[in-house]
Amino acid sequence: MYEYAIAWEWLAFAARWFHVITAIAWIGSSFYFIALDLGLVKRPHLPPGAYGEEWQVHGGGFYHIQKYLVAPAQMPEHLTWFKYESYFTWISGFLMLCIVYYGGADLFLIDRHVLDISPPVAIAISLASLAIGWLIYDLLCKSPLGRNTWGLTAVLYVVLVFMAWGYTQLFTGRAAFLHLGAFTATIMSANVFMIIIPNQKIVVADLIAGRTPDPKYGQVAKQRSLHNNYLTLPVIFFMLSNHYPLAFGTAFNWVIAALVFLMGVTIRHWFNTTHARKGRPTWTWIVTAILFILIMWLSTAPKLLTGEGETAAVAPAFQQFAGDPHFPAVKQLVSTRCSMCHAAEPVYEGIVRPPKGVTLENDAEIAAHAQEIYIQAGRSHAMPPGNVTDITPDERKLLVAWFESAVEGKKR
Repeated sequence: MYEYAIAWEWLAFAARWFHVITAIAWIGSSFYFIALDLGLVKRPHLPPGAYGEEWQVHGGGFYHIQKYLVAPAQMPEHLTWFKYESYFTWISGFLMLCIVYYGGADLFLIDRHVLDISPPVAIAISLASLAIGWLIYDLLCKSPLGRNTWGLTAVLYVVLVFMAWGYTQLFTGRAAFLHLGAFTATIMSANVFMIIIPNQKIVVADLIAGRTPDPKYGQVAKQRSLHNNYLTLPVIFFMLSNHYPLAFGTAFNWVIAALVFLMGVTIRHWFNTTHARKGRPTWTWIVTAILFILIMWLSTAPKLLTGEGETAAVAPAFQQFAGDPHFPAVKQLVSTRCSMCHAAEPVYEGIVRPPKGVTLENDAEIAAHAQEIYIQAGRSHAMPPGNVTDITPDERKLLVAWFESAVEGKKR
């Protein structure tokens, strides 16, 4: 049975690797085409229907690219579609959500000090939020508000901030940030699957049938593509945040999320303005730096203002692992080798918050993180980093024996 934990860990690694690969492909192509679109130059010699052109050099050769704002006069013989990068990024991300947060709902998804719910209910809320979020966003874009760029942007920002606050009222801080990234990424991928690609297919069908395509399809697709452009960097931040508890382990985490969305706008504004050859607005980097410093302050503000720390969620695995005969020795080992970092008040130099928000200061916390201890410090040498606390091979064997004994004991 304990082999399952190792296989599950490798499955999570494979899914994460797959997710990173597909995300690089999607974000890379997205950023490239946004830059290309903004850098197009209108010239008098362009063929009928062409909006602009761009000369580029890369890999030892020159590229001459022309864009048709609606469509060319005839269907080209070869047409490359950019869609599967988006689809597989979402699929692999959802797979990660299932493996880490649904499979480990008691530990990573549910914080019973925030909302005491069962794993099935938490998973149902998670799934519903992703679907309902897309429906609300899509309705806003298709409403009369959708024709007002700034008005739509303001309302969408309010929706995102509300979701940031809402997720922190439902899940652990770590899961709240991850879900906010998943919520945003679902909107982005659904834009491609539900709007951009279908509109492009309509244009292609019109070309094949000899009809003149309606410009509205390209305009709608461009609007959704622009939204994706500004949402990309915040999504990356939220996906990386699970490695940095300073980002999510605070009462002001939803405010931090709101500021992250603003940083995504300021950073992309610099790139988009530069690619459009409209100058280099360096003020955007100053604003971004100020926002980031504010985020840094908010990450520790609750403790500075109230003197209170965060309370970790406890998984209902106490009897299984704390009741094992090996546990007294394991508890002593963890307190000696691990608790200087994995404590509400870490004493190891340079550590101000417990890594990944994991505290191992009492029986319940050690039992709740039994599988992580087993994988990170028993079956592998990942923890302690660089073996700074000099954990011995025999001590690692003790951790392995404890976990495997408790798992086998539950089977019996």
